[in-house]
Amino acid sequence: MELGLTDLIDPRLLSLVDASRAFYATRVAGRGPSSREELRAFRADAPAPAPSQPPAVEEVVVAGGRRVPLRIHAPVGRAATGVYLEIHGGGFYMGSAAGSDVRNRRLADALGIAVVGVDYRLAPEHPWPAAPDDCETAALWLLEHAADRFGTSKISIGGFSAGATLATTTLLRLRERGISTIDSAVLQFGTYDLSAQTPAGRLIADEYFLDAYAGATSDRTHPDLSPIYADLTDLPPVLMVVGNKDILLQDNLAMAARLSASGVDVDLRIYPDAPHGFTGHPTPMARAAHDDMQRWLNGHLHPSAGGDRHE
Repeated sequence: MELGLTDLIDPRLLSLVDASRAFYATRVAGRGPSSREELRAFRADAPAPAPSQPPAVEEVVVAGGRRVPLRIHAPVGRAATGVYLEIHGGGFYMGSAAGSDVRNRRLADALGIAVVGVDYRLAPEHPWPAAPDDCETAALWLLEHAADRFGTSKISIGGFSAGATLATTTLLRLRERGISTIDSAVLQFGTYDLSAQTPAGRLIADEYFLDAYAGATSDRTHPDLSPIYADLTDLPPVLMVVGNKDILLQDNLAMAARLSASGVDVDLRIYPDAPHGFTGHPTPMARAAHDDMQRWLNGHLHPSAGGDRHE
């Protein structure tokens, strides 16, 4: 078995590298807010999310005695054949489900599925475990109501950056409840060690979002906070997407190895010359990644369509 990093990259992606390099050559690399004051300023200056057409249906749902707001995109003119629970990114302290409306509407239309975004509470005003509590609430509601509401019990979960972390935590919480009916997960460059104790985690040890999200927690190796430390057995098939220029690459490689060693079906996709958050950028590499994620998700929510794996 070849384990060099280049051996993990699909050769078809190499033709897209020059276009990606051209885009990033004119784009200043960003960094998240480094203090509560910077975070307030960033939120105040952030533009309103672009609306989708048709717009999302906004709904507050209740499960397990907790309430959480959702944004629901159902396919137009046809019944849903699956449901995708989408958890937005933003370092646990920025962003909203509305920010994913355009992308989620496109996914709903492309695959004929319902896409449900979670408006979880943000740090530092609501530190851990508020966000995973909200994501778990959304998942529990879907598991109870998806069949009646959308006509299907096929459910997948996924997220972008912090959303991938929260998707993983949600799967672990459901497994602890004895629930194993989530069919698959799509994880885009999540943060899996928030303790900064692993070599990968130490690469982001100075990031403010870690303090904002963890709050007063004394042990940041708690599996509900840092999934890299969790028992990862009995989880559904996982697609992991990450760029080879992402500061979280090592964290994602370590998580993929732990998942695989725990018996989980892992499909790891590494995209060349792609930094953190690349799937949110207007590049051919991002489009290729979205196409890959749609094909993979379609293969798991519509088994008759066949899976989409590469070796």
